[in-house]
Amino acid sequence: MPRRRTSSSSSSTGNSTGNSSAPRNRTPQPVRIRRRSFGDFVKAFFAFVALLVLVVGVPGALAMFIGWPLPNGAPSLDWLQNEITVTTFLHILTVIVWLAWAQFTACVLVEVKAAMSGVGVPGRVPGAGASQLLARQLVAALLLVGATAASLTPGLSQLGHSIEGNQKPSVAAAQQTPGLFAQQQEQAAGTAAALAEQASHAAAQADADGTAKHADTKYYRIQPPEGRHHDSLWEIAQRHLGDGRRYKEIYQLNKDRVQPDGSKLSEASLIRPGWIMEMPGDAHGGELVEMPDAAAPDGAHASNASQQVQQQIHDYAKSGDHAQGSGGEQAQGSGGEGAAHVSVPSQRPAGDAGGGQQHAGSTQGSSSSDSFGLPEALLGAPLLAAGLLLALGRRRRQSLWQSAFGAVGGRRGMEPPTPTGDAADAQDALLVGADPEGVRLLDRSLRGLSAQLAAESRALPTVYAAWLTNGDLHLQLAQPAGKPPAPWQLGQDQTFWMLSRTDGERYEDVDTAAPYPGLVSLGTMDDSRLLLNLESVPGIVSLSGREADRAAVFASVAAELATNGWSDRMTITLVGFGEDLTPLAPNRLRHLDGIDDLIETMEAETRQRRGALGAAGHHSVLTGRTGPAQHTRWAPHLVLLAATPSAEDAVKLAELASGAGHLGIGYLVGTETGELPGAAWEMEITGEGKLLAPLLGLELDAQMLPSAQQRAVVDLFVEADPERDPQGPTTTPPFLVDISEQGRPAVYARLVGPYEIIGLDTPDGERSALLHEALALLLLHREGVHPRVLSSALWPRGVTEDVRDSLLDRLRAWLGADPDGTPRLTADSTGRLVLAKSVVSDLDVLRSLYHEATQGKGVDSRAVRGRLLTDALVLVRGPLLADRPEGRYRWLTHEIIDAQLPLLVADIGLALSAFHLEKNRAEKAIEALNAALNSAPGDERLWNELLRATHATGDTARLQSVAADLINRSGARGLPPRTEALLDELLPTWRNGVAAVG
Repeated sequence: MPRRRTSSSSSSTGNSTGNSSAPRNRTPQPVRIRRRSFGDFVKAFFAFVALLVLVVGVPGALAMFIGWPLPNGAPSLDWLQNEITVTTFLHILTVIVWLAWAQFTACVLVEVKAAMSGVGVPGRVPGAGASQLLARQLVAALLLVGATAASLTPGLSQLGHSIEGNQKPSVAAAQQTPGLFAQQQEQAAGTAAALAEQASHAAAQADADGTAKHADTKYYRIQPPEGRHHDSLWEIAQRHLGDGRRYKEIYQLNKDRVQPDGSKLSEASLIRPGWIMEMPGDAHGGELVEMPDAAAPDGAHASNASQQVQQQIHDYAKSGDHAQGSGGEQAQGSGGEGAAHVSVPSQRPAGDAGGGQQHAGSTQGSSSSDSFGLPEALLGAPLLAAGLLLALGRRRRQSLWQSAFGAVGGRRGMEPPTPTGDAADAQDALLVGADPEGVRLLDRSLRGLSAQLAAESRALPTVYAAWLTNGDLHLQLAQPAGKPPAPWQLGQDQTFWMLSRTDGERYEDVDTAAPYPGLVSLGTMDDSRLLLNLESVPGIVSLSGREADRAAVFASVAAELATNGWSDRMTITLVGFGEDLTPLAPNRLRHLDGIDDLIETMEAETRQRRGALGAAGHHSVLTGRTGPAQHTRWAPHLVLLAATPSAEDAVKLAELASGAGHLGIGYLVGTETGELPGAAWEMEITGEGKLLAPLLGLELDAQMLPSAQQRAVVDLFVEADPERDPQGPTTTPPFLVDISEQGRPAVYARLVGPYEIIGLDTPDGERSALLHEALALLLLHREGVHPRVLSSALWPRGVTEDVRDSLLDRLRAWLGADPDGTPRLTADSTGRLVLAKSVVSDLDVLRSLYHEATQGKGVDSRAVRGRLLTDALVLVRGPLLADRPEGRYRWLTHEIIDAQLPLLVADIGLALSAFHLEKNRAEKAIEALNAALNSAPGDERLWNELLRATHATGDTARLQSVAADLINRSGARGLPPRTEALLDELLPTWRNGVAAVG
């Protein structure tokens, strides 16, 4: 899908096989001089006066009025003790003015030389940004009317060039490859010589009118990609016109003209290898081709050029008047082979091609009346939702673990705040829309491919994009990279590598760097999801459209990059975002205030990466991610600039981005107009949520994160921040039960350990597992469960509404009603399913007992506290749902109960141990701690308290035994620092025992 390419290396060249002495027509183009206006002469006059004053007047005035400011002889030490006078200050200022004048004069000389020679971009004078810009404008205004005809007239400046200079061979036209990016790839045999012979064989058979008009025209053939370098109009203008900003002249000469493959250049943003470009007459350089004279003998331009190449340039020359007629329209509309069409991968590998996971699709099949306000933006973004859900779970676990080291009973508690309002809807949408299995498959498949290529000593191919189609993975390569390793297969052409879902599931986790961490979802087309590899773009990706729509796309891209599961490390720089997304991933995301800060930062980053790659001996970050060097990881740096840059800033960004592809730096930049210098791929987001790239044939349903959902997601992460109000009040469990004899429940489920239900009949065997799982989910979420969350948990690959509703009817019938006739399963005002208070679990009782012992009646009564804590610890029979069947309860991976329960059990054990130690009952304390360790064996606090309790018994041998057991459990990681310090206090000789064992 590359549009304009701005890689900064030179074009691919080959050796000519033709006769270098063959005669060549070098007739100049007719002189076409633009008539100068009176305003041009006025501008030139004032430019001349300004240059005269600055270059000649300034030093003259200094010499006349100030004189020589420096000492006439070598200063002595006494000179340092002289009084500082006004004259001294004037001399210092004079020296500064002399230096500024010298710098400006150097800028003028550099600009004049570049303008008069017409070759290359003017060199940069160190530290002379504004001075050189002023010099350039003045010189340009002066030369507008004062330059010689040879420097301004098309064609005349080339008369002095040698024939050899215009015969540098280049790579020939390549065969078109259909598919994403519609990119033509070079044929291996005979391609190097084909374009080299254009200079003598182009359009020999042109008709009389066409020959008379185009006999002196110069042409350029777009080069195939070489490595990570891709040709672009910007680079062509820079090489052959001396200024990349003149790319628009080339575009205007070739706009809407039919190319050899039948397609057209309709915007200055997409060029393809093998296309022919007519060049302005003042173009220069060895890769250009001059139109041969029709009168030349056939032998003068027959050489080794194929008839096909001759005919292509001949036909293109005839289209110079841009009169395409019906033929051009037919070529555009036929859609046949060679048309510039971008298609979703049409060929799927053998195997279970259609058995992919349709998680998000199934959820969106529900009627709008059944959505209950859940945001569709998150429902339809399965990879984004999975990443956000995983990151949110990590954040909540981190908060729990940090909270665990606070004072027992005096910290915020085990329960994260229950989301409400938009945040609750966002969390439900994440639970429904997430496709963690798809993320896992994508990650394992990419890492597995990288490991296989490294084992074969092959480099990672450059990947522009990935398509996920019904569970199958299709990689779009920048260029052919040979046969992929099994089980990967070649796709519809040499630039597609494909992996079926069945084969992808065979991959296991491997210890290798993530090869393509810059892949990010843009949207869907039919049943295929497109992920663009921002890191590999040969230039800038621009996005136009309304500001709010652009911001929604930028937010989606930023959120997915920050939380995706197929990357290791990454830096994402955000500029111009309305909402601060930093809470999603503080270690990845950073905000900059403005474009100036961004340019300064990226200039330094670009220099640093170039130096690091050179020092490591790598051509690109891809070679640093495979083989022996993969430990370097080479994390990408992706820049998301939502604010539209100024014209000057856009040029600077284009220069930075032109060589950033191999450095692992990518740029996504917003623009209001759709025209951005250096943009390799241009996209537009419409008000209807369509992501368009007309030249590429792409029309996607865009993946977006509108501002309302963005705020809701950020709120979820902010609430889960472990650093947020760490000394705040302790939280109350979401559901407290009556633990007295009068509070006996009607239905009691035992979840902590083997799953048992008391008070209900056993349902039918076929549906028993589903009903039990549904009840477990509801019991773990007393605040309520959205029906779509329930269905997506039970059927991760999707289910129809009638099957879901049928299950809910059976669940209501199974649970029954209370004696007063109230159903035990109802829906609240938001439509979420809620259990009656008469249905409780042992986990509810466990939380209620601990809460009552530490914050209720147990606070004022020691006896009550001891009884409640003992009753709570007795309830712990093992891990949560210990006997759950394999393959079910996968939704538990989204929960934090697996972290909450061990910490809760540890808190109960610690509180009961402290209760017994108050009365010097060390054996009872040890018994309580050992019981808690059965469910929380890795809790450092329990082990430290066990050491203290054992030390209180006065039995040194027993203490040594506990210490040895703890050391053996710690393994190669060693003991935590606090545990080591405690052992130093309680058992000073413990290190000798470790040394003896070692």
